[in-house]
Parts: sequence; C-alpha cells; structure tokens
Amino acid sequence: MMKLRAVPVGFALCWLATLACGDVSGSSTSVLSIQFDSLAAPSVVVGDTLRDTTGAVIVPMVHAFNFKGSEIIPAPVRFQSPDSGVVVDSLTGIVFADSLRSTPARIVATVGSLQAIQRVDVTLRPDLIAALDRFDSLSYSLFDSTLNVSPQLSVKLSHGVAPNDSAVKSYIVSFAIVSQSDPRLGQPVNDVGKPSIVDTTDASGIAGRAIRLHPLFLTSATTVDSIIVSATARYRGAEVSGSPVRLVLKVKPRG
Repeated sequence: MMKLRAVPVGFALCWLATLACGDVSGSSTSVLSIQFDSLAAPSVVVGDTLRDTTGAVIVPMVHAFNFKGSEIIPAPVRFQSPDSGVVVDSLTGIVFADSLRSTPARIVATVGSLQAIQRVDVTLRPDLIAALDRFDSLSYSLFDSTLNVSPQLSVKLSHGVAPNDSAVKSYIVSFAIVSQSDPRLGQPVNDVGKPSIVDTTDASGIAGRAIRLHPLFLTSATTVDSIIVSATARYRGAEVSGSPVRLVLKVKPRG
C-alpha cells in the first residue's frame, strides 16, 4: 500500500484526521505538526500482532515536523489505544489483538501535546479461502464500453471449519489474471471501475474484483474466449488454505 509522506504547510493541513498541528512559535526542534501514516493492513488477527501481507510485523510510522516543514528525527512518539480489543506498545506502536470487537480500534500517536489517530479492525485468523461462483460470463459489446465490465469474481475468507466457520472481515485478498489470449484483453477493476488487484473482505468475509474487457484485443468480433483469474490470501506470509482460488470468466459477443 502506498503511504502518504506529504510535508505539512502551515495551518492549511491541520484539519486532516491523521495530522495534528501545534503553535507556530518555537525552534527547529519544536514540533509544529505530526503525521501518522496509514497502516499497511486494515486489520489485526486475534492473538497476533498487526502484520503486512508478507507476514512482517507492522511498526506504525509517525513523522514530526518543525515550523519550517522539516522533519524532526527521531520523533519523540508515544503510542496508546483507548479501546478494548488491542494492546499497543507505548514505545514501538506495535499492535497486539487480544479480543474481538465490532468496530475498529483507535491507535493514538502522541508527540508532546499533539495527537494523531489511525484505526484498525480486529478479525479472526483466516483458515480457508473459497470461490463463491467459480464460473461467470460476460456478453461484450464492440460499441458500448459500459457493457464490458463483468460481474464481480468473488471469494469468501473464513475461520474454522463448516458448518461452524465464521467470516473473516477486513482482510486483504489479491487478484491476478493468470491466463488470457492477449495480455491487454482484460484488467481487474474495483467497484468504481478503477484498476485494482486487491480487495478487503467485507463483514461477510467476501472480496471480489470485476474484469474490464477490451474487445479490440479479441481475434474477431465473434470470438468466444475465457479469462482465468486467481485469488490469494496470505497469513503470516503463507498462503491460506484454498489459495490460489481459480475463477473463470467466459466472454462472448452480445446478442
């Protein structure tokens, strides 16, 4: 995930939720503002520390700036959370989840009198990823590009074993096209049609990506073809059971 590293300018940025500002007066070592970077994962698994998709422990990143906009290194940061469900190391900011909660927990970074907040969900350990609909289809148009976005190819991430399994919410799933007749034919997109190869599971443990088709790269206007997509989730760097899930999109000319 891309992290914001913008240097704050004056008071114009003070309204941002993850940026806190203090008085302009002070020396080059006086902190005017702090910036709390977005966390590299949307959730932490109960009984574990917050980790990225490679399995590495996430250390929250906070930046402190003086009145000139220069970063103060090291930033004298302290961390805490006022919420149940997580324990935060005051010096490193490392987050450990000890119980489930229904809403995201606040992670608070403090430098002097300034505070900035990020939020993290608490979720269950992912044990299995499975397809909701392994096969789907798209009837494409050569003239109306709005018709060339497929239904979502979706998977469900769960904890435990059916029938007593539970949904794993707020967890990253990666999608990739692994086979198509032309590398330019299809592209994974999100709910608003933007290119995207990752999704975060919803409250039901479901994640998905649609495929935008570019029919110009088909061999003919009557071609029937298939695009194969894989969906993968990882926990502590290892693939979750069921990964990669193979999803198939059949494409055919409209009417």
